[in-house]
Amino acid sequence: MILTSAPRRVPGRVIGLLALLLSALAAAAPPEKGHTFQAPGATLYVEILGTAAGTPLVVVNGGPGFDHTYEHVAMPGTASAWETLARSRRVVFYDQRGNGRSGALKSGQTCTLADQIDDLEAVRVHLGADKIDLLGHSWGGFLAMAYAARHPEHIRHLVTVDSAAPKWSDTVFLFKDIFPEGQEKADGVAFADALGDKAATDAGLVEYFHWLFYAPEKRDAFIAQVSPSAYSKAINETLEHDIQRFDLNPRSASSSFRRW
Repeated sequence: MILTSAPRRVPGRVIGLLALLLSALAAAAPPEKGHTFQAPGATLYVEILGTAAGTPLVVVNGGPGFDHTYEHVAMPGTASAWETLARSRRVVFYDQRGNGRSGALKSGQTCTLADQIDDLEAVRVHLGADKIDLLGHSWGGFLAMAYAARHPEHIRHLVTVDSAAPKWSDTVFLFKDIFPEGQEKADGVAFADALGDKAATDAGLVEYFHWLFYAPEKRDAFIAQVSPSAYSKAINETLEHDIQRFDLNPRSASSSFRRW
């Protein structure tokens, strides 16, 4: 699916969670085994799979406004792709500031693209890795590109999956064309959502999740596992407002790291 800008509103304007989830069978997420550390601007939660030496793979999840736990979805009775990769390398997840186990934002604490780049750099330093392989999914793809533009010397490979466009406003949302009835339902709760009605926000998210799966049973299992409460609307709106200012195209074209 190609994503670019939608003339009609996507609930909460959440980009995260696209093709990586389309074929997934939802299972109970494995217990978290991570830890928190104090970055210069925030307390961040990091989870590391594997212990092998070498360049770690850092995974940046979608959103903005989600934590990383949806990345753990796997077929029942099987290892996830990340667990398979972790047999030969470290695979690193983290919760972006204000989300998940990194904790809510404190009064006066900022949450801008610059903050997110600094937090990702803090994760790299915490890992003790001079270079990382960086994989960004959806909104995480935009953040990964922004980090790579700011710190190209620390990137060995950059991978983007169903990423937002390097210029956020160039991102095209095709939901209204593929799921017109679902988009109509989402538009039906958009006004209440904009007024801060949490029930409407949750209803919009559930409708959004319905658009991500071919198989209804997999969709329903995923919705049962990833609840709307995992989403922070405030983080989403704060970051979306900030990132409208940036165009990463010139920086991406001039960067020297390898792209997969």
